[in-house]
Parts: sequence; structure tokens; C-alpha cells
Amino acid sequence: MLNISQRGKQMPPSPIRKLVPFAEAAKKKGIKVYHLNIGQPDIETPPAILDAVRHADIKVLEYSHSAGNESYRRKLVQYYKKVGIDVSHEQIIITTGGSEAIMFGFFTCLNPGDEVIIPEPFYANYNGFACAAGVNVVPITAHIENGFGLPPITEFEKAISTKTKAIIICSPNNPTGYLYSREEMQALKEICIKYNLYLFSDEAYREFGYDGDYVSAMHLKGLEEHVVLMDTISKRYSACGARLGAFVTKNKAVYDAAMKFAQARLSPPGLAQIMGEAAVDLPSSYFDEPKAEYLSRRNLLVSKLNAMPGVFCPIPGGAFYAIARLPIDDCDKFCQWLLEDFSYNNQTVMLAPATGFYGTPGLGKNEVRLAYVLTLQSINAAMDCLEKALEQYPGRVITEKAEALTAK
Repeated sequence: MLNISQRGKQMPPSPIRKLVPFAEAAKKKGIKVYHLNIGQPDIETPPAILDAVRHADIKVLEYSHSAGNESYRRKLVQYYKKVGIDVSHEQIIITTGGSEAIMFGFFTCLNPGDEVIIPEPFYANYNGFACAAGVNVVPITAHIENGFGLPPITEFEKAISTKTKAIIICSPNNPTGYLYSREEMQALKEICIKYNLYLFSDEAYREFGYDGDYVSAMHLKGLEEHVVLMDTISKRYSACGARLGAFVTKNKAVYDAAMKFAQARLSPPGLAQIMGEAAVDLPSSYFDEPKAEYLSRRNLLVSKLNAMPGVFCPIPGGAFYAIARLPIDDCDKFCQWLLEDFSYNNQTVMLAPATGFYGTPGLGKNEVRLAYVLTLQSINAAMDCLEKALEQYPGRVITEKAEALTAK
């Protein structure tokens, strides 16, 4: 009998996509499903960047340079300058989505058996990338009570061992929406220098910060050799399907090693790089409308959630995600029940169980992630569904403490 690898067995399923068969079954029954489970923006992809591909004079769609087209990398230098990041085109590798940038970081900076510290809850695919690289994730728990702010540095220090090689952050954060402050970023700088650690900074949502200033890891003076920036156009320009990202570092040894992995996979997507170049030419004002729209959606979603008995949702400072604590026994069961056994006015809502965003077993069992990537009208309808569902769910759990908090 043939066997699959231990890596294959250990690879975790996506907490975001594992309920898809239940959603498909609900739709076949004629039930409308509001998808708050996945960060797929509904904002229209800018027509100008699609037109750049349509009107490209291409006779042969060739491989690009393994680091990406030089013209695109030079354009990205201009983009990064606008957000206060000073890099050259020779410090950028274009990747197949932000996912490949994260993979390059793991493969380049860590050996199998090494450890990476990540504040939890965290982007679930970090687990998958770590598994593929043979790297062990060490979670440091952030708490919903303070909006998932950076855990105390003392907690990081307790977790550091001889195998610790890096810290990963995402700001604004997926899945919590938390936006790290300048003071928190400075604290991370100091610990990375003190213990000689890499700082992997996932900045996929930098344009969507609502409450506070965006601070890049590359804004931290004196940390240049430690920082690896992972980036993507997916959420910025509502272009998830382009699969276009970037791996950015001023550490030449890291860059040169990452280039070998880039050469092994030949080149990043060609048509997407044409889109990426055109995107840099969009005016800075382009982001005003989508940012205002997401802010309106955030405010509606959070206010509706916090008005429900037993529900608590901190106000996210950026991105387009929120985590809410619900009066339920098990979020995985609840999210499946919503699709299998519940409907309100022939509608239901699809959420992402928060357990998949934690590295510590048992955490997040009464929490869900919601992506506010639907219209205000749809969010209103989805929240009506959720409120009715919480009234009917057989595994509803309510405590006196929760009731008291709700009443305030």
C-alpha cells in the first residue's frame, strides 16, 4: 500500500475553505449564503489595470526575469517611496502572490526544526507554510478583551529558545484587524535586535488603516538587516486572482538565497506584472473610496454584533476583518450548523471558525472571524440572520458575566 508523507498528513486544512461543501449544499437547496468567511473583496478591480492587460501588445508570453520584470520592480520602488519605504529594485523579488513571499521567507531564513514566534490568532496559512518548510510555530496569545493588541514583550522572551529564528507579524492584521502602534513596532524592533531574530512583516492591508498610523517594519531604523517584507496586490487593488506579490529585503544574503528559490520556480505571473505596473500609476486618491466603504462596513458590522445579546466584538483598526466572541459552545459546530440546519427567510451566513487561527489547542472555540467584504445591505441582512441563529442554536451558552457586559 502506498503512503503519503508525514508532511502531507500534518498539513492543516484551511479553516476558511473547509466548510465550502456545506455552503454549496445549502445553495443547492435554494438558500442564499452570505459569505463573510473569506477575504475576497467585492470592490471592483480598477478597470485601468485590466485594460493594461487587454491592450498589451504581446506576441509571445515569455518567462520574465526570476525576480520579476525590471520595469515592474522599478515601478514598485516608486510605490514604496510613497509609503515611506526606501528600497531599490534590486531588493525586490516579485512572487506568485503574497503566499510565495511567505514561503521564500521560511525557506531562506529558517532550517527544519527551527521556531518562529507568531502572535495568535494569526493568518491560518502561516501554519501551512511552516509545515511545508518543517518549521515549528510558537504562538503567543493576544486577547480579545484589549482588541488583540501585541502581547507583552515578556511573553515573547519566555518563548524564545535556541531554535527561535524569527517573529511574524501582520499589520493591519488578518484575522483580527488590529493595527500595531508605533510603540508596539518599536518593541518588536528591540527584541529582534536583542535576540538576533528576523522580523517577517506581512503588509497586505497597509492601505486600509482606520484608527492610527500605518507603521511598516521597514520604517524601523537600525533593523534593516532583520526585516523581510511580504506583500501582495491582492487586497490593495481587489485583484486576488492575479496572484502577484513581493518579497522585499535589504539583507543581501537573504535576497541572494531567496533568488535561488525564485529561479527554481522560474518566474512570477507575466500578465499580472502588467497589471501591477499599471496599478502603480493609479492616483493616490484611488484608495479613498474603497477605504471609506470598508470603514462604513466595519462600523455597521461591529455595531450590529455588539447589539446582540452575549456577543462582543472589538473595533478593528484596519484591514477588513473582525473577530467576535459569541455565546456558543463550539464555533466549528456552529459554523457548520449555520449551513446545514439553519436558515432565516431562506438565507444564512457563512463564517470562519476562529479555532483555525490559533496555534494553541482549545483557544478560539467561542469566536468567529468575519470579513466585511459585502455591501452594507448584505451585511445588514447577514447580521439579521446571525442574530436569529444565535437565538435558535442548540449549543448556545450564556453566562451571567456575558449578560452583564451586554447590558452595559
